[in-house]
Amino acid sequence: MYNEDDLVPISALADFTFCERRAALHFIECVWEDNVCTAEGTILHERVDDASFSETRGSVRIVRSVWLRSLVLGLVGKADMVEFHKTATVGVKLEGASGLWVPFPVEYKRGYLRHELSFAIQLCAQAICLEEMLGGNISTGAIFYGKTMRRMDVAFDDALRQRTEDAARKVHELIDSGITPKAEYSKKCKQCSLLNLCMPKVSKKASNYLMNVVDSASEAKEEAKND
Repeated sequence: MYNEDDLVPISALADFTFCERRAALHFIECVWEDNVCTAEGTILHERVDDASFSETRGSVRIVRSVWLRSLVLGLVGKADMVEFHKTATVGVKLEGASGLWVPFPVEYKRGYLRHELSFAIQLCAQAICLEEMLGGNISTGAIFYGKTMRRMDVAFDDALRQRTEDAARKVHELIDSGITPKAEYSKKCKQCSLLNLCMPKVSKKASNYLMNVVDSASEAKEEAKND
């Protein structure tokens, strides 16, 4: 169980799953940088994140910009949108609404419809927060993709829940360590807004160079001893 002062952003789980170094740059070194992708994502979230917005469409009640918290996982953040689906069986009670309702979190992303583990873990974390706050069980949610204007349902099965819990634990361990992992370049680096600040190719070359210098110095010292 975590204290209020120990909570980390839910979004850190998505960062960590995408790249541990990216998470460290964000949440240890407080390094931020926008690119076209993040700017478009910000605009998309500004359109949906209206905390005053609430409406009911038949058996579905829609609430935007919902604050979330889990003291069990040590997380805090906001859900872009939570749909509450009315049910006649098992659900939660809502203030000012009759009957039982099942929460259905919806996370907004700017890109094209695709499976992305980091997004699924972020959404699952939102569901776990809602379960802790409201009670009940949430089996599914969805990720809405702005480019295609379509959404993909995500099932919160045991495997995804375990990966989410593991990610939360590892994020806390990373931040507590205060150590930023070394850069490792891969194809996904091209998608990262921190590419120009992280400089994974340059960092790798510099690291290799320093290792070669150290190795050469060690070899020279050993040869001098033998002489």
